[in-house]
Amino acid sequence: MENDLNVVGQRLPMHDAAAKANGTAVFTDDLVFPGMLHGKILRSPYAHAKILNIDTSKALKLPGVKGVVTGRDIPDRLYGIVPKARDEYALAKGKVRYIGDEVAAVCATNLETAEEAIELIEVTYEELPAVFDPLDAIKEGAPLVHDDTPNNISLSINKQFGNVEKAFAESDFVFEDSFYSQPVNHAPMEPHAAVAQYDSQRGEVTLWSSTQIPFFLRRNLSNTLQIPESKVRVIKPKVGGGFGQKIDMFAKDFCAAWFAMKLLKPVKFVYEREELFIATRQRHPMHLTVKTGVKKDGTILAQKFKAYADGGAYNSTAPTMIALSCYFLMIPYHVPNLVYEGHHVYTNKPVGGAMRGHGIPQARFAVERQLDLICERINLDPAEIRMKNSIHAGESHPAKFIINSCGFYDSVKMAADAIGWKEKRGKLPFGRGVGLAGASFPSGVSNMSHISSGSVVQLGRDGAVNVLSGAADIGQGAETVISQIVAEVLGVPMEDIRITAADTGVTPLDSGTFGSGVTVRAGNAARVAAIAARDKLFDFVAKELEANPEDLMARNREIFVKGSPARKMSMKDAIKGYQYADLPMPIVGRASWFPPATEPTTLFKEDGNFAPSYSFMTQSAEVEVDPHTGKVKLLKMATAHDCGKPINPMLVEGQLEGSVVGGMGQALYEDVIVEKGQVMNASLLEYGFPTFMEMPEIEALEVITDDPIGPFGAKEAGEGTQLSPAPAIVNAIYDAIGVDFMELPITPEKILKALEKKA
Repeated sequence: MENDLNVVGQRLPMHDAAAKANGTAVFTDDLVFPGMLHGKILRSPYAHAKILNIDTSKALKLPGVKGVVTGRDIPDRLYGIVPKARDEYALAKGKVRYIGDEVAAVCATNLETAEEAIELIEVTYEELPAVFDPLDAIKEGAPLVHDDTPNNISLSINKQFGNVEKAFAESDFVFEDSFYSQPVNHAPMEPHAAVAQYDSQRGEVTLWSSTQIPFFLRRNLSNTLQIPESKVRVIKPKVGGGFGQKIDMFAKDFCAAWFAMKLLKPVKFVYEREELFIATRQRHPMHLTVKTGVKKDGTILAQKFKAYADGGAYNSTAPTMIALSCYFLMIPYHVPNLVYEGHHVYTNKPVGGAMRGHGIPQARFAVERQLDLICERINLDPAEIRMKNSIHAGESHPAKFIINSCGFYDSVKMAADAIGWKEKRGKLPFGRGVGLAGASFPSGVSNMSHISSGSVVQLGRDGAVNVLSGAADIGQGAETVISQIVAEVLGVPMEDIRITAADTGVTPLDSGTFGSGVTVRAGNAARVAAIAARDKLFDFVAKELEANPEDLMARNREIFVKGSPARKMSMKDAIKGYQYADLPMPIVGRASWFPPATEPTTLFKEDGNFAPSYSFMTQSAEVEVDPHTGKVKLLKMATAHDCGKPINPMLVEGQLEGSVVGGMGQALYEDVIVEKGQVMNASLLEYGFPTFMEMPEIEALEVITDDPIGPFGAKEAGEGTQLSPAPAIVNAIYDAIGVDFMELPITPEKILKALEKKA
């Protein structure tokens, strides 16, 4: 089958690469409309306070100011990305819960006037006691971030598989360790932005937004503006990175739409970099305790986890995050007995939300670090223990996951070989070491009824192909991959494909970009829609060539009979003949693809298959630690990733490399520093993340499997790779200097202190 493919599997550049390179790609902030107004948001200076009064009179008198809105002016409607976890207002009502909470917004003829007007709004607060540590927040008597949430625990999950206590009793060794993973900011290059325009005759608002989920955003705007969804159109221009931070609706979206409807003018809001750090989303800081029982040979019998995730002031994606951190402890290793207790805790700090891996990187850090600790304690090889406990395709699973394809065992072996494991582990000079870690990630999720994707494929008179997809390309190359799939099915080159995506007024329903499901969901929808269009043309051509439709193939703009390539018709002639036969033009194929699942599957109450497919990966690292400065240099990272069969190997490699650097930041550099609720390093200069100067040698290794669910055998590629670089690096640091670290990030100060203590 692989040899039959013509476009799928090719190393093709992104279809919009040239536009991005030459600066002609249009992002949200590039949009300019006649008479456009500009908005700014007033944010709370307090971590926790009652709003006693807001005086906007001075701001309204400022020349150029066209409007001011506060929480008292807007509908009393809570919203949230997860319906059951709604706890936010578009602007604060009665109370602020973190430094940066949205209090009011202004709209003016230019940005400078809007900024001046913000300073003129007078807010009277009554400061309240605040809580900043999740372990303090759950104690009796702690200040309540939300009055209706006792002990500040907004969400808990308790799951048990098998009999953990019995398995512990049967274990030769039982170990318990505690870990901490820090808050990490997404730091996308493009700041969050929104532009809204209102059609008063039709009563319709159009919003251009740097969003990952146009259809979810439409739903939240409909809810908070209290207008029908049919009156809201969301368009996603180019997006300069999201990584999960652009999943939620933010005040900039609501306020742009609100002012556009009230003032009948286009309105733009663009966040400053500081606002991205303090008032969007970040990876949840998490405290984890892990207890593991093993046999002498390293066989894992049982694990028990307790996790406290610091959610900050609001829920955002809390239910999905806490479920993912639980269920992906069951994979990629055999864990026949597991108890997981996880809690999402409110604090008066910036809000936690979706970020690459979505709760799993924190859990994997704990698992993969403890596996190395166990190996050191009972004298086992860390690579061998991972291969020994590897899950395999087709095996039954305690959580009822269906593993159709799995290359994890091979990924461990390949990553170990690539880093020189047998030659280097424990054998390098002091200050040099190698380590590895493994993980698994879903290719989309299948536990909610709205997780589907639609596509429309149209063949025009001249053979050009127009694809409509709701998928949101945020820089990962989704539109390119979808175009390759359609081109393969129809037998045309990529230059014949034009794709229109992520416009709720034009494109079919799609759940957006999260959970690494775009290739599987939207790719399958596009594939089925393309087959539907192709089959209509095949029915006509089969009669002309006196063949059966199922015996036809399309390639290089030609349709021919399998085994008899001389019996053929060009695509142009086929479409012309189709049209002259008075058959309807354009030729249209439609499809909606939903992953196989039992409905409803709610992982809080019952077990079930979480995803249509699962990717598997292992990262190995070689580091050099300077004992005089404490600085860590990552010399090499090898990443072996089972993504099924790659649609575009070059894009896969780019995703793997990006995730490796993201994991490198989590391990060594990145930490949102918060003191009494105030973010202290809210800029790209102060935050500290890896740049090109710190880039290691990266070796991307393809672990080829053929997944039966994904389009052309493809699975997730990229997000899963973010899960295990951090523990791989920390494990390598142990090999280099013989010091265990249980908290991230591993800064030079921590290394010097540890070496001093060791000495």
